[in-house]
Amino acid sequence: MEYYRNRNGRSGVRAYEIGNNFIIVQFSDSSAYEYTYSVTGPTNVENMKQLAINGQGLNSFINRYVKYNYSRKLR
Repeated sequence: MEYYRNRNGRSGVRAYEIGNNFIIVQFSDSSAYEYTYSVTGPTNVENMKQLAINGQGLNSFINRYVKYNYSRKLR
């Protein structure tokens, strides 16, 4: 996993892993969720990938647009 840069210093995201059609996000409480094209939607997943790479806005995006629309909880 790549560490999330957390440019504003207040994010609940700790790390992420990007695949072709998914992103896995690990939060500061160590929980990790997989978001896929088939469940979360390709547009949302691609937006999440870009936000993760930029290191800003991922937690807010998840809370605002995705919430519980993940494919599975990994931990």
